[in-house]
Amino acid sequence: MTEYRAQVDELLADYHRSREQLSTVQRDLAAVTASVSSDDGLVTAVVGARGALTDLLIADDAYDRYRPAELAAQIVRLAGEATVRAFSRAADVLAPALPSGTDPQALLLGTADLTEDDIAEDGPQEEDEASFEDQNWLDDGEWSGSR
Repeated sequence: MTEYRAQVDELLADYHRSREQLSTVQRDLAAVTASVSSDDGLVTAVVGARGALTDLLIADDAYDRYRPAELAAQIVRLAGEATVRAFSRAADVLAPALPSGTDPQALLLGTADLTEDDIAEDGPQEEDEASFEDQNWLDDGEWSGSR
């Protein structure tokens, strides 16, 4: 019984270490940000680890320098560049917690175990895939006699 208890204690200790590592990774991921500024410094986009825009700084002079469509294009471009940087930083944070051979960026993108066919617009094509739509699984003849 003592050997069993030692194994249970070791499993619990491993579990607690894993949870602590996961908590640390979550905190570190939450702290990841990236910012990119326009060449003239008038516009800065800041994003979080998943690429969500968290701050947008637009200097007053930007409204004089850019037409509305140009300003919008700058914002989109800068947010995109910041997202690439944030994903790279998030992947660096996540990598040590992942099994060997796992691509952290693919995991962040939600494509970790997908093939190119899975990601294609139509998704994977399976020839033997049966459709169960609009099918009656009950034999009406069986039910009519028992009513």
